[in-house]
Amino acid sequence: MAGTRWRRITDLLLLLLLIGCSASQIHASSEYEVDSIFYEPFSESFEGRWIVSSKDEYQGVWKLSKSEGHDDYGLLVSEKARKYAVVKEMDKAVSLADGTVVLQFEVRLQNGLECGGAYLKYLRPQEAGWKAEEFDNESPYSIMFGPDKCGSTNKVHFIFKHKNPKSGEYVEHHLKDPPSVPSDKLSHVYTAILKPDNEVRILIDGEEKKKANFLSNKDFEPALIPAKTIPDPEDQKPEDWDERLKIPDPNAVKPDDWDEDAPMEIEDEDAVKPEGWLDDEPEEIDDPEATRPEDWDDEEDGVWEPTKTDNPKCSLAPGCGEWKKPMKHNPAYKGKWSPPMIDNPSYKGIWKPREIPNPDYFETEKPNFEPIAAIGIEIWTMQDGILFDNMLIADDEKVAESVRLTTWKPKFETEKEKQKAEEEAAGLSDGLSSYQKKVFDLLYKIADVSFLDAYKPRIIELIEKGEKQPNITIGVIVSVVVVLLSIFFKILFGGKKPAVVTVPEPSRAAAARTSHDEGSSGEKEDEIEKEEAAAPPPRRRSARRET
Repeated sequence: MAGTRWRRITDLLLLLLLIGCSASQIHASSEYEVDSIFYEPFSESFEGRWIVSSKDEYQGVWKLSKSEGHDDYGLLVSEKARKYAVVKEMDKAVSLADGTVVLQFEVRLQNGLECGGAYLKYLRPQEAGWKAEEFDNESPYSIMFGPDKCGSTNKVHFIFKHKNPKSGEYVEHHLKDPPSVPSDKLSHVYTAILKPDNEVRILIDGEEKKKANFLSNKDFEPALIPAKTIPDPEDQKPEDWDERLKIPDPNAVKPDDWDEDAPMEIEDEDAVKPEGWLDDEPEEIDDPEATRPEDWDDEEDGVWEPTKTDNPKCSLAPGCGEWKKPMKHNPAYKGKWSPPMIDNPSYKGIWKPREIPNPDYFETEKPNFEPIAAIGIEIWTMQDGILFDNMLIADDEKVAESVRLTTWKPKFETEKEKQKAEEEAAGLSDGLSSYQKKVFDLLYKIADVSFLDAYKPRIIELIEKGEKQPNITIGVIVSVVVVLLSIFFKILFGGKKPAVVTVPEPSRAAAARTSHDEGSSGEKEDEIEKEEAAAPPPRRRSARRET
């Protein structure tokens, strides 16, 4: 009896110990949630917790879905060519005014991304004038962060809205030269770290890609702090202001022997008809192999006539038909006379309006960010398979790093190994794959150089062709180099047009291409419609020969 009683006491003590351990784990988990401020792993249904916009324009269906090849779930964009909008209200608004704030989330572009967004909007409190059920593009946000790729746009946005204390208007400030979106179909984690010293750092997969300062006019467009002066909108150029650097010489006189009516070309009187020229043979004859279509109707289609083909006799002779003397340059041609240009004695330079104090100018030591009260996804995309996961807001960089290593890193390594195996099976060496990725990343950075803006769409088009057809990577590099050389020579020597470069293009349906507004899914839709309208109509069979 004593032994049995002792065993029961021991079992009871073990049970109490297990309960204590479980309680400590629950407590530790609660502390982690508090430390992370907000964390959404999508480990359970999002319905009831996330609110899908009820507006008619958002027809895209959100689904809780596993990431391909994993047991991990995420929020999935399930349909192509749709607008999507969903929002999650937080229990408590997050202040961005003091201390470090870390924004982080994962995105996997399982089917790639040709035209669409995969960014988050960190929204202001609803007192700013929006409702969760009516969440749309106009809902006021404090920060927009994440990938966006379409046409010449390929960037990881970081945009913040700031209220001008003088004008009372909210202004969008865009990060200059943001990093490019990774071009593969693997899971990637995007991190924005806002520091109390006005610094913001953008990380992709834990690696710093961009560092900026909120107050620097070199880092954001437009600058947070406006210019002290602006051109006076009321100032007008004087009527007698002469901006012409050169003027026609008023004392110049056209020479007496200047014939403005002389033609540019004249008939070559010394030309002789080549021997063997076939004057009586036409250049084209009826095609002897042409047959009348069975469905040809003379009443509807007209009298059928065979198509024309080159006269084979002409290929054996210098030429056919009526011979005419060729034209040559007229040595007497001078064209229309115009007086030479001379320096303008009345030249005053290019007129500019006077500068006046900017009524919207203000100074600040740090941005006055609005708090974050909700996280929303509001996108227009042509691709499905976009999977969002592990959304985090924290006040400690180490928390974000821990989440990356625990949730993202294992998935990424598994996906990389699978991708490597698939490439090896397809006959591609790992060295070549790595080389191609580095090449495309470098080319995207080249395309973002400011003085290449006029040529950026062409360069982006070449890069995207290379991504779709890895076997033409070298051709893409050569093509981009040719474009850059043509620009260089145009700058150096002048020229009318840059070189036209083509590379092999895979057959594909017309893809929508545009840029985010940057923050508007509506403009993507407008651009897509413009491209469809610009597509050439199908060719029609010619019913009859013109007479």
